[in-house]
Amino acid sequence: MKINLLLFGITADLIGKSTLDFEILGNATVGALKSALQSQFTQLNNLKSYAIAVNEKYAKDDLTIQENDVVAIIPPVSGG
Repeated sequence: MKINLLLFGITADLIGKSTLDFEILGNATVGALKSALQSQFTQLNNLKSYAIAVNEKYAKDDLTIQENDVVAIIPPVSGG
């Protein structure tokens, strides 16, 4: 199934887009999505970590992504 990814901060800079249509297998988990993204966009491996949000909630790796879910890649943040 095709999903639309929203990318923020350095993840958008690394991939060169703020949105991305991405093809995943049906019943894919967040963990499988991360693996697929890191295989296709090896520059993401330069980040120590990043989070995935599904439908505006942080998602754990075992969450299954459904068609029409809103999926965002959120880089680590720092502030002061």
